[in-house]
Amino acid sequence: MSRLPLALLALLAVAGCNDMDSQPRDKDYGASELFPDGKTLQAPPDGTASRDQAALTAALRDRPPMTAALLQRGRQRYAIFCVPCHDAAGTGHGTVPDRGFPNPPSFHIDRLRRAAPDYIVDVITHGHGVMYAYADRVPPADRWAIAAYIRALQLSRDAPVAALPEDERKRLETEHGG
Repeated sequence: MSRLPLALLALLAVAGCNDMDSQPRDKDYGASELFPDGKTLQAPPDGTASRDQAALTAALRDRPPMTAALLQRGRQRYAIFCVPCHDAAGTGHGTVPDRGFPNPPSFHIDRLRRAAPDYIVDVITHGHGVMYAYADRVPPADRWAIAAYIRALQLSRDAPVAALPEDERKRLETEHGG
């Protein structure tokens, strides 16, 4: 019989929590009396790091090995994030500059052909000139993949025909009458 009063007490305690579904709250972009600046949304304190910041930093620091899968992923991500400004060939004549935005430099200029992949990753991460940072849109592994694909674009631009496999050389000769 001692369990019955305990069960009734627990039932009353749960019934007393009924107001939790209608608590007052502030709207994200609304005014708030809680903070001195009157805003609901507050910037995180200086030095705040996300839980996955260490993993993201390590992924930026550790360059992945060059593989066909990395290049394929880079090609896909490049098509999504880079082609609008840089165009498919990397010459800087995408549709965005065609509409009045400044042309980015071609990836085929000497300065960028000599640039290390780390530089490309850094530009994707932090932005450069009028290009804004893509750190919040492109994960670190994809930044490395894009950098690898850009390097492949650069190498393919001036690749000698003799470096192609025989079947590709024959296809090229057939298509271009050479």
